[in-house]
Amino acid sequence: MHAYRQGAFPMADSRDADALVMVRPHFRGVIPLDRFHIPTRLARTMRTCELEVKVNSDFPQVIAGCAALIRDRWDTWINRRIEQVYTELHERGHAHSMECWAGDALVGGLYGVQIGGAFFGESMFTRQRDASKIALVHLVARLNRAGFSLLDAQFVNSHLKQFNIINVPHRHYMQALQPALELTPDMDLFRAGMTGQQALDYARQSTSQAS
Repeated sequence: MHAYRQGAFPMADSRDADALVMVRPHFRGVIPLDRFHIPTRLARTMRTCELEVKVNSDFPQVIAGCAALIRDRWDTWINRRIEQVYTELHERGHAHSMECWAGDALVGGLYGVQIGGAFFGESMFTRQRDASKIALVHLVARLNRAGFSLLDAQFVNSHLKQFNIINVPHRHYMQALQPALELTPDMDLFRAGMTGQQALDYARQSTSQAS
């Protein structure tokens, strides 16, 4: 938790690595909560999708899904120590999961760490088309509804560019982080249920972008 407050976060070199490395990038991937973009097709899916989105109903399964080795991913930075530590953070109320369920099956989701009004997104996974994207839209919506001010996504990648992620120099990132840490968001609102249309409305809060 101290590392996050100082602009750093842990990673492992591989799934089988024993050690953790603290990373503090020169540029940080940040998804602006007031300029979040929702692609048109995804917005249509959000309105008609029958997936149920839950918060914190099975955190261990979410982090295990993020760590799983799949056909297009031969290794991961989530080792067993990270799984253990972040599960403990969840049990203490510091880490949260956003989950997409099809009946009794977990089909996608994400997890991250919360300190004050800052949410540090760690990883996401999907077993059904758009499930992780739906989880991200719900995350942004709930962060806006609860009064967060910062969504840290660590690194810019092609997948997150469609949501308007930006590269922020470390100095500017820390300037945004410090006041976010002092906020007291309403975590009851973060956890409360939300329909797909409500998620779209809250995720587009304070933005002029329409999809």
